[in-house]
Amino acid sequence: MAKFYVQSGTLRAIIDSEDAERAALWAVHMAMQQVMPIENEKETIEMMSDGPSNMVALAETIELSEVGFDRDDCLRIDTFEAFQHWNLLFKAVEKLNSLLDG
Repeated sequence: MAKFYVQSGTLRAIIDSEDAERAALWAVHMAMQQVMPIENEKETIEMMSDGPSNMVALAETIELSEVGFDRDDCLRIDTFEAFQHWNLLFKAVEKLNSLLDG
């Protein structure tokens, strides 16, 4: 796995991922967990209660580099496109869960 330096808006994270697109999807996932707790609801709600200074707000693009932050030669992925991909994956997982739950 590669290490990606990911930044967008107030988000700066180092994400281990197979490729840049998956790292961008994980960045969207991190941001969406603030408003739509998915894995550990209690922990996410506690994080949100600390106030807006801890909230992640994504910009129009997600910048990814395997070298470091603030690179001019970074890959830029449209945040809305990454969100659309994340949303499709989220819906598919929810449908699978509902099928498994009966």
